[in-house]
Amino acid sequence: MSKQITVRLPDDLVDFMDELVATDKATSRASVVARAMERERRRELATRDLAVLSKHGGYPDLEGLAPAAAGTVLELD
Repeated sequence: MSKQITVRLPDDLVDFMDELVATDKATSRASVVARAMERERRRELATRDLAVLSKHGGYPDLEGLAPAAAGTVLELD
């Protein structure tokens, strides 16, 4: 399910989106916005996770997670 919304963006961002579409790096302006919002959501969740870990700390069972994750290549598209 999706909702249609109207947003105003600076000209340079719209030009950038159009360039991504023109070079087949995105299928549409909407896909560029959706991808950016998904990345922002992941960033926000990671920030929340960091705050929890910083506040409560001491998770010895997770100590190997950061080094393992640092070497993991993520496919973002």
